[in-house]
Amino acid sequence: MSTEPDAVRPVALAHGIVGLATCLCLILFYAGADALGAVNDVGNAVLGVLSLALAWTLHPAPRRSSRALVLLGVAAVGAVLTIIGTTLVMTEATGFYLAGLWSSFGFALIGIWLLGTASGSLRRAGLIAGAVMTLGLLGVPGILMGVDDLDTAPPWTFAAGFSWAGTYLLFPTWTLRLARRNTPEA
Repeated sequence: MSTEPDAVRPVALAHGIVGLATCLCLILFYAGADALGAVNDVGNAVLGVLSLALAWTLHPAPRRSSRALVLLGVAAVGAVLTIIGTTLVMTEATGFYLAGLWSSFGFALIGIWLLGTASGSLRRAGLIAGAVMTLGLLGVPGILMGVDDLDTAPPWTFAAGFSWAGTYLLFPTWTLRLARRNTPEA
């Protein structure tokens, strides 16, 4: 769906920057910059909210079909789950592993939105990003089981971790490309 470039560009640009910056914070955190762990956590929630804002902006109310409304609802639930993941880890209600499963579940739902709406010249990139993001669904049984220890987590929960490549790299790259376009397309 096409919409006015002026409405989409700032949201797409902010999404791309926040996504890549959040990824960089995680890399630096694992390299020893412990203070960036909290920045990464907040970045996850902000990225989830920006994903919902992008979904909302790309599909203005007058042109929302019932399918688009369902997909928008899926993206909204996904955004809420990313906030839950951030809240769980920042309040220390859970460890980072279980909180990450919650967040990756949220981004998987946002990936479903992307799979259902990608079109135009950026369609292939959107479909690839969305498909990789949906790997976060593999972590849902881990959420139900309360898996929160990286060292004892069942191996299949690690497959959900691959979804972060879609969330942190592919999706933000797609939105930066979207922001550059003269006539944005989802």
